[in-house]
Amino acid sequence: MTLSSRGHDIVVVGASAGGVEALTSVVGGLPSDFGAAIFVVLHVPPAASSSLANILSRAGPLSATAARDREAIQAGRIYVAQPNQHLVLRPGQVGLESGPLENSTRPCVDVLFRSAAHAYGRRVVGVVLSGALQDGALGLAAIKLRHGVTIVQDPAEAMFAGMPQSALSTSEVDYCLTLAEIPRHLVELN
Repeated sequence: MTLSSRGHDIVVVGASAGGVEALTSVVGGLPSDFGAAIFVVLHVPPAASSSLANILSRAGPLSATAARDREAIQAGRIYVAQPNQHLVLRPGQVGLESGPLENSTRPCVDVLFRSAAHAYGRRVVGVVLSGALQDGALGLAAIKLRHGVTIVQDPAEAMFAGMPQSALSTSEVDYCLTLAEIPRHLVELN
């Protein structure tokens, strides 16, 4: 499936503590014909190996893979950040960078969100899920500034409310939703 520049066909998602459960819930609620590409940053230790792509592939009908540098972006796929590398988006392709830590982490949600906003502007939907601290808040503000759509998991249901609360207090967010509501909104926006 190819990307369509008519709708919101770039979905960037950031999570940390409690994020695996939140991500599987969101991905599990999407249909097999979902027309957007999804990019995921989950904070993991730099030396860890990640099984997140396998977990997300089993959670729903969309295929998830570890992102590869200079890989072409395809709709209906989930690209997962690799440990100790920032996931960035460029026009038409994925990038991996080993730049400095941001928000004390690599991969960093803000790095992904900023790059998506810069490369795709109003086509982007940014989603902040469960996590501690504040990663994702400034990146979500960058998406909003470039006329993308912003979604935050309701902090009242998040396993760790820090990231959602920080995002809500940093900029005007379009939607504050429960995990059950997020997939439906993503489909409507697509």
